Amino acid sequence: MLISIESLKTQGGFSDKPVKRTITWRQSDEEFTGDVYVRPLSYASAVADLRSINDDLDPVASRIASSITDEQGKPIFTVQDITGEADPDRGALNGSLTIALLNVIAEVNGLGKQQS
Repeated sequence: MLISIESLKTQGGFSDKPVKRTITWRQSDEEFTGDVYVRPLSYASAVADLRSINDDLDPVASRIASSITDEQGKPIFTVQDITGEADPDRGALNGSLTIALLNVIAEVNGLGKQQS
C-alpha cells in the first residue's frame, strides 16, 4: 500500500473521536462511578508527552490531561489540576481515581496485557 491521506483514512491512520467509558473509584469508604471520554493516543498526545519532558511537567499527569476529554475531544483537566498545583486547597487527584483513569486510557488504546 502506498501511504497517502486517502489510504490512511481508510486504514485507520488518524485518531478516532473520544470513546465514552464508565469508571469506578474509591474515596475513603465510598465508591463512585462516572463516565469519561478518552481520546485515543494520537499526534496531540505525543506532543503533550514531549512537552511534559521539555517543560518539566509530570508525565503521568500530562498523559491523563491529554487523554481525558469532553465529548468533542477538548481536555477537561490541566496537568496542574491533576497534580494539585491549580488549587492547593483542593489538592491533587485522588489516587484511586488516577489509577481508574490510567486503566481506562490503557483499555481504549489497547495497552497492557493482551487477553488470551
